[in-house]
Amino acid sequence: MAHVEDDFEKLKAEVRLLRDRQEILDVIVRESRGRDRHDAELTASCYWPEGADEHGPVPFPATEYPEKANLGHAAAFAMNQHNLANHTCEIDGDTAFCETYVVGTMLSHDGLTCTLAAGRYMDQMERRNGEWRILWRRTTVETAMQGDASWLHSPPVKGFLKGTRDRSDLSYARPYEIGGPGARW
Repeated sequence: MAHVEDDFEKLKAEVRLLRDRQEILDVIVRESRGRDRHDAELTASCYWPEGADEHGPVPFPATEYPEKANLGHAAAFAMNQHNLANHTCEIDGDTAFCETYVVGTMLSHDGLTCTLAAGRYMDQMERRNGEWRILWRRTTVETAMQGDASWLHSPPVKGFLKGTRDRSDLSYARPYEIGGPGARW
C-alpha cells in the first residue's frame, strides 16, 4: 500500500510541475499578445504591480510598462508582432526563472520596410494565491535585419485579413465568423 501512495505522490508532483510550466508559458504568451494588440489591460495582467520590465536602457515599473510599450510601438511602427520560440523554465517552489527566445517583426509606418529583431526574455516569475505572474523581466536584442515589405501591398496579398492594435482585432471575436468583418490589406 505504501508503494501505491508513493507513486500517487510522485504523480501529483509531476502533474503540478507540468501545470506550473504551462501556466507560466501561458502568461508569457498572453503578455506578447497584449503588446501586439496594444491591450494594456491584458499586458498588465501578466505582471505583479511592484514588478518591472527592462526593455532597453531603463527598467519600467510594471504599472507603467503596458502604456509606455504601446506608445513606443505606435510611434515607431505601424504594426508589431512578437513570435516566441525556445523556452526554458526552472521552478523552485513559488518562484520560476524562465528564458524565452523572441523574434519581433515591426512594420514601418509607410508599410514598405519590416524590421526583424531577435532576442530573449529572462523572466523571474512568482506564484501568489495560485497565480503566476512576471515579477522582473530583462530583454535582450541579439540580432536584427531590415527588409523590403512592399510585398504586403502587392496583388497576392490584396484582401487578406490583417491584425489591428485594439479589441477590434479578429482574435477577440467570439465565435469566429468565416467571411465576417475585419481589417484587410
